Amino acid sequence: MVAGSHPKDIWATATRADGMTSARVRPATVERGARAPAGVPDARRVEAYRWMVLARLVDERCLTLQRQGRIGFYVPLEGQEAAQIGCALALEAADWIFPAYRELGLALVRGVPLETLFDQFIGNSGDVLKGRQMPNHYGYRDRNFVVASSPVGTQITQAVGAGLAARRRGDAIATIAFFGDGTTSSNDFHAGLNFAGVFRAPTIFFCQNNQWAISLPRAQQTHSATLAEKARAYGFEGVVVDGMAIDEVYRAVRQARERAVAGDGPTLIEAQVYRFGPHSTSDDPKRYRPAGELEKWKQHDPVAGFRDELIREGRLTVQDDEKLWEAARAEVASAWKTAESKPPVDPLSFLDDVFAQPTRELEDDRRRLAALLAQREGKP
Repeated sequence: MVAGSHPKDIWATATRADGMTSARVRPATVERGARAPAGVPDARRVEAYRWMVLARLVDERCLTLQRQGRIGFYVPLEGQEAAQIGCALALEAADWIFPAYRELGLALVRGVPLETLFDQFIGNSGDVLKGRQMPNHYGYRDRNFVVASSPVGTQITQAVGAGLAARRRGDAIATIAFFGDGTTSSNDFHAGLNFAGVFRAPTIFFCQNNQWAISLPRAQQTHSATLAEKARAYGFEGVVVDGMAIDEVYRAVRQARERAVAGDGPTLIEAQVYRFGPHSTSDDPKRYRPAGELEKWKQHDPVAGFRDELIREGRLTVQDDEKLWEAARAEVASAWKTAESKPPVDPLSFLDDVFAQPTRELEDDRRRLAALLAQREGKP
């Protein structure tokens, strides 16, 4: 089967185990009459595959680490690698990313080192957020990657505001907000898209529709044929793409970005994907998924599909693929070993960043806390 295609029973209207019907629409990647950008450039196709492999391996490792009690919490992305990597490659470095909490692939392509990500997952002394965010909620100012937030949808309005501010400053950039299908039922989704439509914000709304809002199926959230069509109510374009096909994602995001920086307003992109794993490490999808659903989607694994495509194109051999996976596994293992060896966050650091210039009272608090810590450790 062609990589990225899906069996008819996934895309057609189907009856779920809960008796609800779920509409599926075959993707249309670009607006009618528009010139479609090319897919992932030839020079970056193997690189894109490597990012997908690395994201998959980090995902597998972090799930294991959480089960072992070595990190406290993790939100997996397995099955959504093509959507994230294709999107990241279509953006420019100056564009601002407003993630949810599943965008590991975006962070990797943006150049966030694995060790730095692991530092945050642990909350050790190398964590640039100083242990002040829960695991898997990271952000990096030097990468234009905003810190994730647990409440769903808050990043949508933030992305719109930042986009309008950038336009006022004369910065020819786009902002992009990431969210899942469940977030389209939130107040912030309505407020953000409505404001963006009225003021023609240079913002891309990227919905990774992984079919489940934790345990709630998409069919029980809305009777709209697609989530993307909701954009029409706000006065701008909405498109659906096969999120398991990296070229479709790249084309749609690239075109949406061109529209944004040209002053043509926002775009809502619905990437049809499937979450292979749990919503988070606090979740057990076996309790709510219909039997056989996961197996159907796994037949269209985006990583395996893109690998096969690269082999057909003559850009990759089976031997190259084996070496690539081996090198990526070694990279993950090395980064984790280094991160796990670092000491905990300095307890005194929680008094940092309270004021630009520390007050006398704050300095007194620091001295008292330092004395208490020294007493606890038996130091004079």
